[in-house]
Amino acid sequence: MNWLQRASDGTITLTLHAQPGAKRTEFVGLHGEALKIRLAAPPIDGKANAVLTSFLAKYLGVPKAAINILSGESSRHKILWVQGASEAALARLEGEAEA
Repeated sequence: MNWLQRASDGTITLTLHAQPGAKRTEFVGLHGEALKIRLAAPPIDGKANAVLTSFLAKYLGVPKAAINILSGESSRHKILWVQGASEAALARLEGEAEA
């Protein structure tokens, strides 16, 4: 899966396509080479990025500080770095791409 890259040190890199302004925050499958996620926040003043990191932290069971936006801070196409996600959480995340 190109949207999910695992590193030998236990970190992962996620490629996401964000859709801000949705009614609720949820994964909606693949969008090209990225996992698409709808965000229940407007793309104003970093609100969508805050919702994104909070949602992913809760979903993956990691602290918000374990998630960094590497690129796409002001774009729909985002690349995130995540540290400390369990194998079970990653398996659930991989299942979201198949939905």
